[in-house]
Amino acid sequence: MQRKGSAVWNGGLKDGKGTVSTESGVLKETQYSFSTRFENGVGTNPEELLAAAHAGCFSMALSGQLGGANLKADSIRTTATVTLEKTDAGFTITKVHLDVKAKIPGADQAAFETAASNAKAGCPVSRLFKAEITMSASLE
Repeated sequence: MQRKGSAVWNGGLKDGKGTVSTESGVLKETQYSFSTRFENGVGTNPEELLAAAHAGCFSMALSGQLGGANLKADSIRTTATVTLEKTDAGFTITKVHLDVKAKIPGADQAAFETAASNAKAGCPVSRLFKAEITMSASLE
């Protein structure tokens, strides 16, 4: 399987602007710029897109882990927070925190925590990051 995303950038770092698109068309020439990345400009940025991708990947991975334990979630809500910091090597994604809230009929806390931990370790996007990944997970 291969998926494609693309970007076009015009101009300098601080005064330029760009767009990102996905092959599926879900994102089509979506604006990004220095201000959307480092300030509060209107548009998206790479870190926000990575956070959404990680939250989506993790949620699917957790659903798969639960299925392996004969459990099915009514809902899994995941928020990923990506931290971008300036290090000696330059700007680096240093941390990702997953905040997970799930409604799972018949699940106990131990089974849920095991499934969530396995999903965090096994999610392909988790394996992509060289950053510290932390998680808080709760049953509702």
